[in-house]
Amino acid sequence: MKLHAVFNRDGGTFRTTDMDAYCDHALKTFRDAGHEIECEVVAGDKVVETMEKAASMPGVEGLIAGGGDGTISAAAGIAWKSGIVLGVVPAGTMNLFARSLKLPLDIWEVLDTLAEGTPEAIDIASANGKSFVHQFSAGLHARMVRYRNSMNFASRLGKMRASARAAIGVMFNPPEFEMEYVVDGKRTSRKVSAISVSNNEFGTDPLMFADDLTSGHLGFYLAEPMKPSGVAKLTFDILRGKLKENAAVTAMTATELELHFPRHRRDVSCVIDGELLPMKRDVTLRIHAGELKVLVPGQNTAAGRENAAANMSPEPSTV
Repeated sequence: MKLHAVFNRDGGTFRTTDMDAYCDHALKTFRDAGHEIECEVVAGDKVVETMEKAASMPGVEGLIAGGGDGTISAAAGIAWKSGIVLGVVPAGTMNLFARSLKLPLDIWEVLDTLAEGTPEAIDIASANGKSFVHQFSAGLHARMVRYRNSMNFASRLGKMRASARAAIGVMFNPPEFEMEYVVDGKRTSRKVSAISVSNNEFGTDPLMFADDLTSGHLGFYLAEPMKPSGVAKLTFDILRGKLKENAAVTAMTATELELHFPRHRRDVSCVIDGELLPMKRDVTLRIHAGELKVLVPGQNTAAGRENAAANMSPEPSTV
């Protein structure tokens, strides 16, 4: 394929990487695999503009994007709208989309996997037309991100520490708000402390990412109004992979979902793939089944063999 790689030099792991050497290695890896590729390393404030230009270049069939979850989410939206293949180089803190795609999380190893990878059609979701590959959320998570963003951190470890402090802050000050939702034509009104809408249902991992991105459904999760003890219990259940079993959580799936916030305030925020954004009074969420093409581990790669072996392993017996 004719590919164009764009790496965000301000994204996570790349901050401490020799990016000239990394770009040279990427070029060699993809060219040795038979691809035609160009590579750019740009600052974070230029990465979206650069990816958009790359996707519009004549003949370009795929975008290789490297950075944190925000960069990768933006790249997915660009690839989706342009109809080209996306290759993900996970250089962020959580790398949730890469985990769902079962890609190596090492930035050097993943280049070999992508160069020998296979294009696959997966799902992508949208909130009022803005695409996302992981989740839309409001309430607890949005408040935590707002708290975290008010703190100073300059490294991956610093961000993780800030996230932990923010989570504790939210635990002692959980939000509560009214909302309405429409699923399959039925409107329901509720008070909640948290909303999460995911691109496919979350698996059991504590990081809360989808194990499969091809089911064609949104995951929809609501948490009833909580006190600090309830938030602590929810956190504990998430950490042990029991989100859906928490008594305060309602979980369901949908292909389209309408949210309405009757007491909307202008200062209320939501989070879309880790980015804190102003939230509209009305939000329409949709799944776009099979509309995003991504590079996934091929059978002749180490990651592909591991995934194949895992899929062939017998299910553990229960007594």
